[in-house]
Amino acid sequence: QVLDKRSQRLKILIEDLFEASKIGSNNIELNLEENDINQLLTQTLVEMEDYINESKLDFIVNTPDKEVYILADGKKTFRVFENIISNILKYSLEKTRVYIDLVESDKKVHISFKNISKHQLNFDPDEIMERFKRADESRNTEGSGLGLAIARDLVSLQGGKMSIEIDGDLFKVKVVMNEYNPSI
Repeated sequence: QVLDKRSQRLKILIEDLFEASKIGSNNIELNLEENDINQLLTQTLVEMEDYINESKLDFIVNTPDKEVYILADGKKTFRVFENIISNILKYSLEKTRVYIDLVESDKKVHISFKNISKHQLNFDPDEIMERFKRADESRNTEGSGLGLAIARDLVSLQGGKMSIEIDGDLFKVKVVMNEYNPSI
């Protein structure tokens, strides 16, 4: 059982290293097409539902009741959401709320992910998006330290921007993508 767990961690680390390497060398293929980001976010949450239910966190999701289109690679955008939500599941204080909001404004789509950290957030927000960086060096979790760096780079490659804000123990990830109007 221990061997199986460690081999799974190694597999994830190798996949993350491979993905980071491809992104770093601009050797990544993007399949940009019209995607409903609202649906992509919902799909990610549904596919991670078992982990979310086990987490003892209360997810509050606020999205519009309509399609919201962006020009993006659906698989890569799914990976962005998956990495951010995985980070939330690993490092949130148990029995707290997680807020995910998707808002359209000025031809942009703003997605914010807010959670309360179970560890003191005493680091520079930009630092945590560096490769192999963790906020708390003593953490011994299954993470590779690449998740947020990969997410940031995938958002950037698709013409968007990802940032992190810290306010006390509130950890907030903001993703901004260009809205796509298929009728134009």
